[in-house]
Amino acid sequence: MARDRSHPPEAVRITTAAANRADDIATRQRRYLMSMSLRSLCFVGAIVAALAGVDWLWPILIAGALILPYVAVVMANAVTTRTDTFDLADTAYRREIEGHR
Repeated sequence: MARDRSHPPEAVRITTAAANRADDIATRQRRYLMSMSLRSLCFVGAIVAALAGVDWLWPILIAGALILPYVAVVMANAVTTRTDTFDLADTAYRREIEGHR
């Protein structure tokens, strides 16, 4: 099978490589811990607001404490992807390579 030489092969850029598994898991755990800490603060804040007589604040904090576990799980399971957001100016590079053939 003949190669199509009309299009040069795309270079693999290290900036688009995925992080190693241990770093990925550590990042997800940190996200989950932060979300669940915020949930705990909402719950404690709701109790304090209810005891202090702030009748409009505690329902909002309870709603936050009920919604945040879902958000925490979604954020913890979100895959971190790296995308290449720029094109390299490779015209000089190509001329240099093609000149050395």
